[in-house]
Amino acid sequence: MPTEHLGLFSTLVVSLVAAFTGGLAVRTLKLPPLLGYILAGVMIGPFTPGLIANQAIASELAEIGVALLLFNIGLHFSFQDLLSIRKIALPGALIQVILTTAGGAFLANHMMDMSLGASLVIGLSLAIASTAVATRVFEEHKQTAALAGRIALGWLVVQDVIVIIALVLLPVLGNESNVDTQHFLKAFGKTLLQVTGFAAVMIVAGRRAIPALLRYVARIGSRELFTLAVIVVALGIAYGSSVLFGVSLAMGAFFAGVVIGESDFNYHAASEALSMQQIFTILFFVSVGMLFDPRIIMDMPLEIITFLATVILGTGVLTFAFLVYMDVPLRTAGLVGGAFAQIGEFSFVLSEIGFKESLFEAQERDLIMAVAFLSILINPLLLALAMRTARWAKETPLLTQWRDHRIEKNLPEAHLLNNHVILVGHGRVGGVVAKALREQNVTYVIIESNRSLAEKLRRDGQHVIYGDATREAVCGAAVPQQAKLMIIAVQDELYTKQAVRQAYKLNPNIDIVVRTHSDKEARALNKLGVGFAVMGEREIGFGMATYALFRLDLSPEHALETIARIRENVYGLDKVTE
Repeated sequence: MPTEHLGLFSTLVVSLVAAFTGGLAVRTLKLPPLLGYILAGVMIGPFTPGLIANQAIASELAEIGVALLLFNIGLHFSFQDLLSIRKIALPGALIQVILTTAGGAFLANHMMDMSLGASLVIGLSLAIASTAVATRVFEEHKQTAALAGRIALGWLVVQDVIVIIALVLLPVLGNESNVDTQHFLKAFGKTLLQVTGFAAVMIVAGRRAIPALLRYVARIGSRELFTLAVIVVALGIAYGSSVLFGVSLAMGAFFAGVVIGESDFNYHAASEALSMQQIFTILFFVSVGMLFDPRIIMDMPLEIITFLATVILGTGVLTFAFLVYMDVPLRTAGLVGGAFAQIGEFSFVLSEIGFKESLFEAQERDLIMAVAFLSILINPLLLALAMRTARWAKETPLLTQWRDHRIEKNLPEAHLLNNHVILVGHGRVGGVVAKALREQNVTYVIIESNRSLAEKLRRDGQHVIYGDATREAVCGAAVPQQAKLMIIAVQDELYTKQAVRQAYKLNPNIDIVVRTHSDKEARALNKLGVGFAVMGEREIGFGMATYALFRLDLSPEHALETIARIRENVYGLDKVTE
């Protein structure tokens, strides 16, 4: 089918179907779905036979994907997280990126005769690990909140900042070969002034206006309006910054995310925008695949192998070596180094922008894509090799002797909740539970989806997370991995089941108490593994029975013993499955 026959809807459907098929296939092989999305783009692209999707429309959709990707990174950007491991992540990431960029630039200049600007962009593309791939590694190893995950997060934040700065400089570098130094500095100064002006507007006005808008929308109580507001803020600021300040869409979206991330809307906004962000990010990877010409693998095998080795040495081995030098535990160093031995989404962004700014041709862009693709493909093998190397190094006498004279760094744990209770919903039932917990000085955190109530509780000094407990970002903010108990005090059966599944996904061993309205619902929830399902009407019966026995002159001991025996028998029935 000719490309021009595929409109917006057809291109969207074809791209998503291809992405789903490719993602499912590679995930079945226990590989990152990202590879499947890129392969899907290759299959529907102009360089392979068969159906060809509309590349222009796909590229437009990909622009939204890039903007939302940077918006999401801005939402999770935290100076506090960076400062907690600044002595390792900050110097380590800077050294790693500088050395890898320099090595990649040197190879690009000498092997491919690229200009200085083009060489630097190629070098930087080889130095930035994929956040999507790395975070999945730490999630699978349950190390996200551990030392390895915290070091990796700080390291990735530094890399993200470097990429943001590069996105500012790329338009200037695009004109570098055509102008003298004076004009280059003038263009650089103009760009810096535009970015500074935009940042000033966001800091002065955006930090007040955006949270105020979201607060107003949240109080209205419409979930779809709040989701729409978040997307409008992300894309609206991205587009407005591009038109008014000449700043890239990605840069504008990143700043919008940072502003919202500093407010108490961060978890809720991240969860509401996640689905749309994921869809358009997938379309970005499909678009990348459509641009990729597979013939590059046959045309430039030496360059691909050389640059792939640069990625492995620069992002993997160099990271591992630095962490070992900084006395980080060897297993942690191996896990971080192995997870970082690949490049991904930001390399695609940098290569595509470099191509659009005429820094290099399509062949060089395809070269970076091929290297990224292969690095992700072999990353599971590299990770296993890194972990084996860490175990071997631990038993090496020379290294052991050297490390014995140094103090192994186990950074203090982040200020996370620990052995606490998570209370979902602070209505009539949740309020009673919260009062009992306070009187016993039990640490608890509330997840509340009612904005007005959340604000009132926060004014009263209670620890509240505003958002939907069925969303991973919101539930994760309550740190269920470290929680002792979760109490779901809402009366929506579907919501309760989704919240239970989300909690067990983050911590399979957490004890959960839920509120139910029927024996059938209680049995269904017990099948999910909840520790205790409390039926409201039944508790009313127990209360009335207790009062009746007291009024009938039974001793308090006998009355309470009778109620306790009945309660045990009745609730025991809930454990019987159908």
